[in-house]
Amino acid sequence: MPSRDFKRTDRVGAELRREIGTMVHAAVRDHGLPSCSVSDVEVTRDLDFATVWVTALLPAQSKEAVKALNELAVEFRRTLSRQMRLRRVPELRFKYDDSVDKGERIDLLLRQDADRPVSDENDD
Repeated sequence: MPSRDFKRTDRVGAELRREIGTMVHAAVRDHGLPSCSVSDVEVTRDLDFATVWVTALLPAQSKEAVKALNELAVEFRRTLSRQMRLRRVPELRFKYDDSVDKGERIDLLLRQDADRPVSDENDD
């Protein structure tokens, strides 16, 4: 029996990421939401819940974007049930992915540290 490289939850999560990414892009355009995109989808083992991680172009508007997407989650789920071949589409929960913001902050700190002159402690 061949070994499976991916778990079913991984395959479902990847398919959800593609479909939801398209729907979020359309929602941003149609509903005037702050610009955001889907970075990842994590599905529980029982496929009951899916956490959709989103990033915002402007981090200051992230709370507004996540709130609006959570309000649209029922509509997204209904659309997914028509588009995907799943017995039961997971309940969607949108959360803000701050990893990009943290990465930019680390990059900024490293650049500031690189610009700082190195002092030689052995100059006594």
